[in-house]
Amino acid sequence: MMISLESYYEENLKEKDAKQIMAIIRGLKNEMGHLKNIMEHPDYGTELIMCPSEAVRLSCTREYLERAKQALVEAGGTYTPSQAELRALDFTDNINHISRFTLYIGGYFGGYNTYVANLSGNELKFELQHWEISKPMEIFDEDGEPLTKKIFLKGIQKLHMGEWMRNYSLKRFGYMVLDGTQWEVEIEYDNGHRNVRFNGDNAYPYNFNDLKVLFGIKEDSEDEE
Repeated sequence: MMISLESYYEENLKEKDAKQIMAIIRGLKNEMGHLKNIMEHPDYGTELIMCPSEAVRLSCTREYLERAKQALVEAGGTYTPSQAELRALDFTDNINHISRFTLYIGGYFGGYNTYVANLSGNELKFELQHWEISKPMEIFDEDGEPLTKKIFLKGIQKLHMGEWMRNYSLKRFGYMVLDGTQWEVEIEYDNGHRNVRFNGDNAYPYNFNDLKVLFGIKEDSEDEE
């Protein structure tokens, strides 16, 4: 069981100097990377997942990291974000300016589905494109109500997509798969921010399934058309 944020501070950060806290920060960042690697491995989930799960540990470690950064400042230190962290902050800062979010997913034999979320103005409209056919989609929240722009953007924020790598490949784990499933995400903005893209070939970010849920994509539904 993970300890509370306050307990973590009392046990690991209280009365530490800036140098000691920086060492803790580096350890927390390494732990986050390690947990993501575990969950992004193609074999993840084939064996029993222990409690607390890697997802829970990652969520808690992210909170511990933010508290450690605060403790560093309290101890008189200065935290300098890495380039990767600056990219993540930039993504978060511009979430409310997303005007169009497109997810392409599929394969050579079954074709590709294109899921589009149009967020221009105050409305949220979904569209599914398959081959040359395009049709509107209705996505509902947990209460059975139509998904709103506010809830959709909140879901995107929870994904921490700013931390995603730009490209995902099984070569990272020493695997090679021909054909299979490819995907791409393209995000457009209404404030002049350049488009952001992510893609993968049979490899995915650790929380990719949560993105699919936002688009109402059920398991294997991209192959059902």
